[in-house]
Formats: sequence, C-alpha cells, structure tokens
Amino acid sequence: MSQIVEIQSIEPVTHDVLHITAEKPASLSYVPGQAVDVSVNKPGWENELRPFTFTSLPEDKYIEFTIKTYPDHNGVTNELRSLSKGDSLIIHDVFGTIAYKGEGVFIAGGAGVTPFIAIFKQLNKQQAIGSNKLIFANKTREDIILEDSFNALLGPNFINILSAEERAGYEHGYISASLIKKHTDSSTHYFYLCGPDPMMEAVEKELLSLGVAENFIVKEAF
Repeated sequence: MSQIVEIQSIEPVTHDVLHITAEKPASLSYVPGQAVDVSVNKPGWENELRPFTFTSLPEDKYIEFTIKTYPDHNGVTNELRSLSKGDSLIIHDVFGTIAYKGEGVFIAGGAGVTPFIAIFKQLNKQQAIGSNKLIFANKTREDIILEDSFNALLGPNFINILSAEERAGYEHGYISASLIKKHTDSSTHYFYLCGPDPMMEAVEKELLSLGVAENFIVKEAF
C-alpha cells in the first residue's frame, strides 16, 4: 500500500548527495538497513519507483533518506534536486536483506553505505559500536558521505579507499583481499557488503579467497 508523505527538510550532504526528512506514516515498520520504494508525488513521476534506504531509526518520529543523485540521468534522483520543504513523496513497499547479526567489517561502495548509516546509528544508541569497522570505497574524497560523522563514531576503524585520487591517510585503489586482510583478524566474523553489483561481486570473490564462509557474508545489491 502506498502512502503520500510531506517533505520536512531537504539539504545537500555532498556535491551530489541529498539529506531528506519527511513525515512518518503511522503504520510504517522497518528495521535498520532496510529500504523502501519511493516515487515523487508529481504528474508523470508517481509511477517511477526507486529504492532508497532509511537512514533514520524505526523509533524516530520522521523518516530520513541520504540519497546520491545523478543529474546527468534526468531521472528520479535528478527530480529530487528540484524539490523543497512542503513537496511530497510516495512511499511504497519496504524491503531489504541487510540486518545486523554481530560484530564485523562493513564494506561499502559509494551510496551503498546508506544501509550502514542506520545500523551504526542503532549501535551507537545502544552503546554497542564495539570493534565494528567500516571500509568505504569512493572515487575521491569529496564523494565520501558523512566522513566527519563516521570518523567521530569509528575513529581508526573507519577506513577509506579512493580509486581516483591519492591522499595521505587514505588507502588508494580498490578493495582487495590484501586490504581486507590488513584490517581484519581471526576474531572477525561477519562481513557486510553493499554497493554496485560489480563491486559486490569483486569483494565477495576476495572474501571467499580469504576463506570467509558464505554464511558470514551479509549483502545487499545497490
């Protein structure tokens, strides 16, 4: 069942990422890490559904999304850039397979970090960040979503790798078995993956080469 929700705020996070909050339907239920199909409540856009991850917590009185936009695609995310407070979205079905199972390493590519935002918020609220780590792959530093927040939350357990830029303090290249091995040890159990399909397939292959059992790989294509 779809529901129309009014946008409460919309503001930039990076050069191509929006932070959107909207009213929360009373019947809406989800767990941190899940997503929902969303469309824009404008003529011609109502049936253009796109999946966006909740970056709010289920107990929040509002819903929140952190959305990477693609202005050159002239699609839904570009249309979001023209919206403002008071405009509305249509919320459709909730879905998603990523959920927290225990301490481990979270591996994200670009906008694939969004399910992890809510999970880390929940862990922080429960004072249960523990030894969880986040390995975050982007092209350049300006593409990193919530860098300051993750630094404050995770400190040295927040590892960034940049493919198109070399910077001091940042890994360079792509996520490899050697990089994963460098930042894990025998106590690491779970590996959480979310990102574009090619990145997901490559990282899963690297994990399997390290002897990680498939049942300890929690993933979501993005």
